[in-house]
Amino acid sequence: MEKQTITIYDVAREAAVSMATVSRVVNGNPNVKPATRKKVLEVIDRLDYRPNAVARGLASKKTTTVGVIIPDVTNVYFSSLARGIDDVAAMYKYNIILANSDGNEQKEIQMLNTLLAKQVDGIIFMGNNLTDELRTQFARSKTPIVLAGSVDPKEEVESVHIDYVAAVEEAVNDLVNHGNKRIAFISGPLDEPINGEYRLKGYKNVLKSNGIEFDEELVFETDSSYRSGEVLWPALSSANVTAAFVGDDELACGVLNGAKDAGVKVPEEFEVVTSNNSKLTEIVRPQLSSITQPLYDIGAVSMRLLTKMMNNEEEEGAQKTVELPYGFIKRASTK
Repeated sequence: MEKQTITIYDVAREAAVSMATVSRVVNGNPNVKPATRKKVLEVIDRLDYRPNAVARGLASKKTTTVGVIIPDVTNVYFSSLARGIDDVAAMYKYNIILANSDGNEQKEIQMLNTLLAKQVDGIIFMGNNLTDELRTQFARSKTPIVLAGSVDPKEEVESVHIDYVAAVEEAVNDLVNHGNKRIAFISGPLDEPINGEYRLKGYKNVLKSNGIEFDEELVFETDSSYRSGEVLWPALSSANVTAAFVGDDELACGVLNGAKDAGVKVPEEFEVVTSNNSKLTEIVRPQLSSITQPLYDIGAVSMRLLTKMMNNEEEEGAQKTVELPYGFIKRASTK
């Protein structure tokens, strides 16, 4: 049986009112008599009328839909941000289209164009690297875009994140204070500004202020997967490291378990500090010391910023970057 589409015309006819009245009822406009509203709602209920969001979007030039591009939907860091985005979107009655880009640059462009073709009102981008091609596409699209948990070193695109440099300084300082001189810096790709420009800078700053020479061989660039961390111990061991700062929680769990599988005592012989304080930090043993980020809030504030941009409520000369507070929590993976 073919699904029959009930239109606003059918509702108006059945309720014996104008289509404009039905539209007012559907959009929650107060200028409708209570008795009329009740009658129209009863007809809507009986006919199971659902307003066509696409048609409504064409009329109002707004689809009340937001596109969210996420590098890895299975990574706890990004899924925590997505929860914050989703809750605020629901509050402002926006629908979300989630696109998983696998951190692949070509796929990010493809996803962006797919979302723009769907006429989304705004985009939240969680990729780790703003390539020149992406910047060009962003500029061309004229659609409001906010980066969540990502950094734009050029500060051309609005973004919400923590002060990664200061956060890493605090974490690495703690390791230095425990007498560690050979501290590994382990992170995802260094061409991602968060890793290569901000976190690495924080790491180098602490070494410098403590008179420890920076050693290129103690920088380990990998991807952010658990497995990559797990297989790293032989290399860490041969570099004689006694501690490590790790740029991702899943990666840190791998580093921790790899060391423990090799019979290394944590934290007595090897200390580990991680970056995102996701729930993974409390699932492993020993529990991981970590920089704390307000993950949910980063998502929520990004979405709120986007709603302001979409409704042209942004204050003149507003800052492009919103920095939220971070902290540092000590657990059993450090002394």
